[in-house]
Amino acid sequence: MVQDKYLLKLFITGYTPQAQRSIKNIQEICKNELKEKYHLEIINILEKPQLAEEERIIATPTLIKVLPEPLRRVIGDLSITEKVLVGLDLLPVEKGEYHE
Repeated sequence: MVQDKYLLKLFITGYTPQAQRSIKNIQEICKNELKEKYHLEIINILEKPQLAEEERIIATPTLIKVLPEPLRRVIGDLSITEKVLVGLDLLPVEKGEYHE
């Protein structure tokens, strides 16, 4: 993988309406903000529970930004674009606004 690409993992629990919303939201954000510079892996923890355990997933949907470092997590349906962009380090964290 090229180093300037984002490696993202989205953990979901089945293909529920919330999971589908999360998938749609992150795909839209990636298309608009990252263009072709990302790889998105969608992991259904019902099918691969060992991966959820390895990553210590306690809630879904959870988006993990693996690369570039630092590793970041965003939990929820990813409908708040600003929250996701901060999590991807594409927006600076402003004082008094969302941060982990």
